[in-house]
Amino acid sequence: MARDTGPAGAAGDRLAAVLRPVRAGNGFEEALEQILQVVRLGLVPAGERLPAERELAQRLGISRVTLREVLKVLQDQGLVEARRGRYGGTFVRPRADGGGGDELRRRLAGVDIDDVLRFREVLEVGAAGLCAAQGLTDGQARRLREALEHTRDAPPADYRRRDTLLHLTLAESCGSPTLTGQYAAVRAAVNDLLDCIPLLVRNLEHSQRQHAALVEAVLEGDADGARETMREHCAGTAALLRGFLT
Repeated sequence: MARDTGPAGAAGDRLAAVLRPVRAGNGFEEALEQILQVVRLGLVPAGERLPAERELAQRLGISRVTLREVLKVLQDQGLVEARRGRYGGTFVRPRADGGGGDELRRRLAGVDIDDVLRFREVLEVGAAGLCAAQGLTDGQARRLREALEHTRDAPPADYRRRDTLLHLTLAESCGSPTLTGQYAAVRAAVNDLLDCIPLLVRNLEHSQRQHAALVEAVLEGDADGARETMREHCAGTAALLRGFLT
């Protein structure tokens, strides 16, 4: 059985999968990258507040001056907004709908879609097989079931965020912070691509059936089944993205 790393359902624990001390030489750049991942992965939903400046600065190992420079960039990009007062702070703004020509070109500039999708598949298939083969603790199994349940009957506008959290929960269950960090990065890139294409109800229904089969295979210790289900799931997303974007 895998070692239980503690409750990961809380927002702080979710952020721990992405936020980590940066290296001194690239503190600003790495802090910006990590907070962008938090926003792009939906770890803090639109309309909700990022952790307080003191907490963020401590997590990242940077000064609050550097952190404020990072948050200013995010404000300038329209990703967050600062509110003053007793209930103030830095809040995540709703993302604009994808599909506009300029926005699409900006997001696709310099992106090797095939490379992103291949790397995503390698990580996801490997994580699914590993979790099934090594087994999950009771706590990990509970969190995976809860993440799956949260994707059921999700409103379309929130489906991709909840889908992301389900996949991130599985990656975290491997017990490898390196794998989790790599997955968070590639999933953020995938989400940027997904934001460029429309939500298709039929695809969401199919995806949800695959999610259920995947979780069942993992919990039953069926490593081959988990890998194959995840491979098929990734292939479906890849087909949509290549169809719309290439």
